[in-house]
Amino acid sequence: MTAIGLMFEGQLGLTWERWQRLLTAAEDLGYQCVFRSDHFTTNQQPPDDDALELWVSLTYAAMQTKRIEFGSMVAPVTFRHPAIQAAMASAVDDLSGGRLVLGMGAGWNEREHRQFGIPLYDMKTRFEMLRDALEVTTRLFNSDAPVSYEGKYFSLDEALLLPRPQRKGGPSILIGGSGQKRTIPLVAEFANEWNGNAISAEQYRATNAVLNELLDRRGRPRNAVKRSTVLQVNFAKDDADWRQMKAERGIDVTPNMINGTASMVIDQLGAFVDAGVERFMLQWLHQNDIDRLEVMARDVLPHFHTQGSP
Repeated sequence: MTAIGLMFEGQLGLTWERWQRLLTAAEDLGYQCVFRSDHFTTNQQPPDDDALELWVSLTYAAMQTKRIEFGSMVAPVTFRHPAIQAAMASAVDDLSGGRLVLGMGAGWNEREHRQFGIPLYDMKTRFEMLRDALEVTTRLFNSDAPVSYEGKYFSLDEALLLPRPQRKGGPSILIGGSGQKRTIPLVAEFANEWNGNAISAEQYRATNAVLNELLDRRGRPRNAVKRSTVLQVNFAKDDADWRQMKAERGIDVTPNMINGTASMVIDQLGAFVDAGVERFMLQWLHQNDIDRLEVMARDVLPHFHTQGSP
């Protein structure tokens, strides 16, 4: 089964009122999941918009929803010590009954790091930090005995995560990105889900094959890692609405963007399904546009979700 969910940019005007409305809509309309970015500001010039802090908003999501999965897409390793984040993620996962996905990444937004006084190291250093963070996180999730780990940037000394995660192995860990030198090897070693984003269906297929090879070498089953992607979607109710939307938004079509009416969207998603995608996180930039979310749920989701099992 292919799952269709939503992804929102938390730094683009996400308020409590909007977050509550979007979570309710996603759950009531049959979307499988809701993910959100972890940013304080945009990568553009000011003025900045409202931005809810990631973990506070995910705690709210755990309490306000009953069915959907939810998580970070993705939490930069530069923002929080991984042991603290592991404790927060475990608690939120328990609170939700095991519905959290912990998306982790190296970080990239230079502007927000500078604004808030957070060091943004070179890429090599950030990926070394991410490896340490993944070691710390997975060891804390999986060990019922105190854990020691000596990393270059993050370490543990007889640390035990208490209470123990209710879900065996703790929350699912997602790693996003498509770099075959650094990212995909980390996915093969640590992740429960790979999110290949900002690439075409053809690039996704090729990178997916590389991941399969690395999993085989490690002796991990290929189905141990779910395959997902984030795709920006501009959904139109009908042909007239599509013409109006293109004129108003000035849409610049790219290979990793889904555009048009229901039949067009279904065909475009189908190409990614053929490339190996099991879960879509459709990036919805217009947070007040609930009407089109409703129509997309009605006209697109039934083509991918089994009745009664979104």
